[in-house]
Amino acid sequence: MSDFVGYRCSICKSEYAPGSVNYTCPKDGGNLDVVLDYAAIQQKFEVNDIISRADYSLWRYLPLLPVKDPGGDGTPLRMAGWTPTYYPTRLANELGLRNLWVKDEGRNPTASFKDRASAVVVARALQIGAEVVVTASTGNAGAALAGMSAAIGQKAVIFAPKTAPPAKVAQLLVYGAQVILVDGNYDSAFDLTIQAAQEFGWYCRNTGYNPFTAEGKKTAAFEIWESVILSLDPSYGPLSVFVSVGDGNIISGLHKGFKDLQALGWLEQMPRIFGIQSDESSAVANAFFKGTEEIIPVSATTIADSISVDLPRDGVRAVRAARETGGEFLTVPDTDIIAAIADLGRVGIFAEPAGSTSYAGLKKAIRLGKIGVEDPVLVINTGSGLKDIRSAMKAVPEAPIIEPSMAALKKHLGI
Repeated sequence: MSDFVGYRCSICKSEYAPGSVNYTCPKDGGNLDVVLDYAAIQQKFEVNDIISRADYSLWRYLPLLPVKDPGGDGTPLRMAGWTPTYYPTRLANELGLRNLWVKDEGRNPTASFKDRASAVVVARALQIGAEVVVTASTGNAGAALAGMSAAIGQKAVIFAPKTAPPAKVAQLLVYGAQVILVDGNYDSAFDLTIQAAQEFGWYCRNTGYNPFTAEGKKTAAFEIWESVILSLDPSYGPLSVFVSVGDGNIISGLHKGFKDLQALGWLEQMPRIFGIQSDESSAVANAFFKGTEEIIPVSATTIADSISVDLPRDGVRAVRAARETGGEFLTVPDTDIIAAIADLGRVGIFAEPAGSTSYAGLKKAIRLGKIGVEDPVLVINTGSGLKDIRSAMKAVPEAPIIEPSMAALKKHLGI
């Protein structure tokens, strides 16, 4: 466990001791940043102490996390993180880029980025003795919590919109969580979750509400630093990281991770972070375009359910993640998101719509001249395409059906 000294409100900058609050700032409802004692960490660890560790999961970064080791060796809880980072040369050539990486979060135990947050939140729940952990989710966060909880016998309750993809609901049920489908959208499930947590004393994992979610998600920044940035030629300039944005917690978590590394003196050049949203769910991008931090709700209708959010709960920090790093926000139509599933599929990466959104954003950034040939770029696929087969099938033509004969095959092949 790192030197966890408390929280700081991202809005009013009020500071709180570790045990004095659980979720958001009592004064203004702002998201809380976990505060670490960087000087103490520097005294105990050097870069090599971290990157030489034999633990190939997010727990290799335990000295930089505000939780104790949760145990659970040999379980999915211990396998979250340390996802593969590919170097797809053919995609890079198609885009006219010299250096392109794709980090595939679909390879996590429950097949999405959300395993990172859930693993750390479950560790925190164990530490504080919480009997039940609850979350609202369109599917991925819930599946992650259900899977991480099942690994160690933690009770989990999941509220999900009734419109969540069946594959995601199936995961929740198979992992043994108590699943309650809500006749409403993600935002209504989110609000009900908070009410239930207050009423029943459950520990709430909600993204953009529980400060430990960003602490889990920041571990992806540590992996990008270790696997790409440390070996990157500094003459290329900063790495540009493309990530899809819904409630804003993944992009703010990445930003937090890079800021932690910079505060420790281990990161020389802050990466540029590009947040990508669908045209049909663009509340954070709208604020960025207007040069403000005021997040005005939208009526989200995007096919990318994992980033379909009316009111992003971590919008302010999401705007800052792009603005403070010299990055940007871009929006793309759902048609481009679907097309990007096929683009990634051609190099063996199966992305759900929320995951392909980041690649669609990169293509737009190149068209607009925001990314040049020499710029090193990393795209994050946030979840497996197996999460949403219906959307995946829209990205490709239907397979033909033929008679089981050579004559039929030759006819089909035009031979």
